[in-house]
Amino acid sequence: MISQNRRQLLKSAAGMAALNLPSLLEMQAQASVPNRSARSCIVVFCWGGMSHYESFDPRPDAISEYRGEFSAIDTSVPGIRFCEHLPGLAKHADKMAVIRSVHHDQGGHQQGLYISLTGHRMTGGRAGDRENWPSLPAMISRFADPFEGAPAAIRLPYSMYDNGTLMAGEYGGWLGGEYDPILMKTPAGRPFAGVSRYTTRELDLKLNLKPDRVQQRRDLLRDFDQQLSTQEDFSRHDRFRRMAADMLMGPGVREAYDLESEDLRIRTMYGNHIGGQSMLLARRLVESGVPVVQVCAGAGDLAGGGGDNWDTHRNHFPKMKDRLLPVFDRSASALLTDLEQRGMLEETLVVFLTDFGRTPRVNNNGGRDHYPAVYSAVLAGGGIKGGQVYGSSNPNGTAVATGLCSPGDVHATVYRALGIGAHAELTDSFGRPFQICDGQPLPLV
Repeated sequence: MISQNRRQLLKSAAGMAALNLPSLLEMQAQASVPNRSARSCIVVFCWGGMSHYESFDPRPDAISEYRGEFSAIDTSVPGIRFCEHLPGLAKHADKMAVIRSVHHDQGGHQQGLYISLTGHRMTGGRAGDRENWPSLPAMISRFADPFEGAPAAIRLPYSMYDNGTLMAGEYGGWLGGEYDPILMKTPAGRPFAGVSRYTTRELDLKLNLKPDRVQQRRDLLRDFDQQLSTQEDFSRHDRFRRMAADMLMGPGVREAYDLESEDLRIRTMYGNHIGGQSMLLARRLVESGVPVVQVCAGAGDLAGGGGDNWDTHRNHFPKMKDRLLPVFDRSASALLTDLEQRGMLEETLVVFLTDFGRTPRVNNNGGRDHYPAVYSAVLAGGGIKGGQVYGSSNPNGTAVATGLCSPGDVHATVYRALGIGAHAELTDSFGRPFQICDGQPLPLV
C-alpha cells in the first residue's frame, strides 16, 4: 500500500511537464525509503567460500562424516554456539544476527561471488561489463551522501581474482563507471599467504602526510595520470583524478589512511596483519565520512586454493585452524569492539558475506568442496537486533530446515537498515528501469 506522503509526491511529480522517467523513478525511490538506523556500512567478504560448519553453524552432533574435527563453544548468548576457533566473535554474539539458512544454486566461485555481492544471477560477462548488476557497495553508494572529499564507496585491500581472472560483481555495473567502488591499498600489515594481484588501478596514498609536502601530492597525481589507460573513458579518468585530488589535498580520507596516527593499543587489538589493518582502515574510513567500505578477508586470487583464502579443497582443518580463523576472528571481533567503544556501532552496519559454504562430506584430500545449498551470513550493528539466529540448517547441516533465505533477502535487509527502499527502481545510462532488489527484508530489527 502506497503511503499518503508517497502518493502526494507521485501525484505532484506526474504533473510536472519537465519531469522525465529517470527523475520520476528517482523520486519514487526516495519516496519509498523507510526510516533508517544505519548511516554507513562495512562489508567483509570471505573470498573462496567459508564453511558454515567451522564458523557460525557448527554441527558437533552431526554424523561423523560431516561434523569435522572442531568443537562448538558457547557464546555470550545462551543457546547460540560458534566454532571453537572463533572465541573473540563468540563474545560479540549479543551484537550479531546470524543467518543460518542462506541458499542459492551457483556452485562456481565467479557465480557465487556475483550472486552474493549483487543479489542476482550473472547477466553480464567480464568484470567491466556494464550489463552486470551493481555490487552491494555500489548500490549503497548510489543512495549515499558522502562528506566532501570522500568517495561514496571504497574496496580494500585488492580486487578478487580466480586463477588470474578478475571477477565480475564488485563494480558499478549498469549504474555506470562513476559508481565503481574505488580500490585502495591498505598501507600496513603482514599479507595473506598466496597470490594477491594489484593489476586493477588503485589508490595507494602512501606519502608524507605533512601539510607542507603539497608538491609531493601533486607529483603523485601526475603519476596517477601516467598510469591511466589511454583507452579509458574520459569521464572515468577525470572522476578518478578529481577523487585522488580531493583525498590527497583534503584532510578526511587522507588522515584516515594514516594508520600510524591510530592509538597503538587499537592497532595492536586488530593485529599486525593486512586482514586486521584493513578492517581498522575500514573503520577509520567510515568515521571520516565514506558511506560504505568493502574488505576482502583473504588472499585476493584463489589460485587453486593454496593461499590464505577460504577455498579449502585440501587440508581444510589445519588451514582453518592455523591460518584463516585466527586472523578473521581477531580482526572481526576487534572491529565490533572498536565500533562499540566509539559509539559507532548503532549507525554502522557490519555485513559478513561469502560466496557459498563447504560440502558436508570431507573429501579424500582432507578438504571440503563448494556447497551453496546452505551456509551462513552475519549482520551486526546498524539497528540490527543482536543475539539472534534467523533460519536453521538441518541436524547434519546439509540443507535449509527453516527460514529459507536468498542472497537477495540479505541485500533487502541491508537496504532496509540503511533506509533504502529495497524495491526502488533506478535507470541505467540507456534509461532502462531496474528494480534494485527482488528479495524480502528479514525480520532482524
